[in-house]
Amino acid sequence: MESILVADTFSGVLCFALIAALLVVGTLLRNRLPILQKSLMPASLIGGGIGFSMVTFDIALGYSASDFTVFAFHFFTLSFMSLVLTGKPNQQNSETRIALGGFWLSSIWVISLVLQALVGFVVIQTFNQTTEEPLSAYLGILVTHGFTQGPGQALALGDLWSAEYGVQYAVDFGLIYASLGFIAAFVVGVPTARWVLKRGLQTTTSLRFDQDFERGIFPPTQRPAAGALVTQPANVDSLAYHVGLVSIAYLLTHGYLQILNPWVAGTGFENIFSYNLFFFHGLIVSLAMRGLMDYLQLGHLIDDETQKRITGSSVDLMVTASLLSINFALLSHYWLPILAVVIMVTLVTALLCFFAARRLTHLGIERGLTIFGCCCGSTGSGVLLLRILDPNLATPVAKELAFFNIAILFLSFHILGVMAPILPSIPLIWTLCIYSLTAIVGMFLVSLIGSKLNAPSSIENTPEHT
Repeated sequence: MESILVADTFSGVLCFALIAALLVVGTLLRNRLPILQKSLMPASLIGGGIGFSMVTFDIALGYSASDFTVFAFHFFTLSFMSLVLTGKPNQQNSETRIALGGFWLSSIWVISLVLQALVGFVVIQTFNQTTEEPLSAYLGILVTHGFTQGPGQALALGDLWSAEYGVQYAVDFGLIYASLGFIAAFVVGVPTARWVLKRGLQTTTSLRFDQDFERGIFPPTQRPAAGALVTQPANVDSLAYHVGLVSIAYLLTHGYLQILNPWVAGTGFENIFSYNLFFFHGLIVSLAMRGLMDYLQLGHLIDDETQKRITGSSVDLMVTASLLSINFALLSHYWLPILAVVIMVTLVTALLCFFAARRLTHLGIERGLTIFGCCCGSTGSGVLLLRILDPNLATPVAKELAFFNIAILFLSFHILGVMAPILPSIPLIWTLCIYSLTAIVGMFLVSLIGSKLNAPSSIENTPEHT
């Protein structure tokens, strides 16, 4: 009996092992195949693509697409919570400038959030006029949660809309959107970055591609440090300690929701405080936890570089799991509306991000490329694209993302915290009006913040401009 129980515990572990192993396979293939090197395709997309094929042809150790959705959800949540636990960068009297850049990024993100929903709605409604199998308009609106928020939130809201409001296929459509969003970020973003580098338009003018950069593996003599040890290894390994910090935030979020759930029962806010929105509440708890540690002068107990490695690892695992979780049967049946939504949303998002970036006189392309990645995948994909133009993150844009991730919580709260969880119960006309008004106000903010960033006193100093 004991051996049977032990054997039963391997299902989830082996599922995770497959996701992680595919990352290694993607890394090795990138290191060996010139076509992958030239494309700068991340290992997570390579491994995820292979995994998707394995699931499609039923050779993925018996696992199906649905087995990987839970991993996509939790790695998404972990990546954001870990990112917030990372300390605020040392800004050295440039806090105002970096905050302005962060608010510019967050304003673009909020515009994208509502604009993508409106575009998705229009495309699905147009499709419904040409078919005998009409789809819910909310499947078009859901694209924004897959693109701007990633698989975790797409899964959470899709499950909520499906269970509470009967929006059929919401979970599968959300995961497909999220996976295709990551692909769109790199299909458009990488060639754009190459075009910029070829013309020398990036701020870091000394940047040059070399063979090691394209292969994606550091040579043995040039491997940079990945962080500093906080704890004595004789006591506890520093990486295990940092994983424990994220785990504390996870447990606190669980306890926070457990306490609040009885209080909100019957108030109409049950969905907002459900576990489907765990990531949102996790961000609040992680922000409070880091703020309390800094207030108590305990911030030195977290090594930010190590925390970044946890964030980056979570992003890589999330992207791989997202591709594995695509329901091929549904994708093949509804490929036309899905593809139409994805193409139109990608086009509109690219126009928004790069047109707004062109109006900036400094760091425009870096900010535009970064926020395009954030709007098509996650903060992780935005950082991955930024690193093509700024491998050492020497420009202030990476620091601006710290403000960005906090600012979007407030700027988009009326959408993500109030409307999104109960959207199918709100009259559609109200949704369209509020989303349209949000886009208009966001464009005004982008124009206002852009003018301040373009002011002479706002020109950031970088290592090559000091």
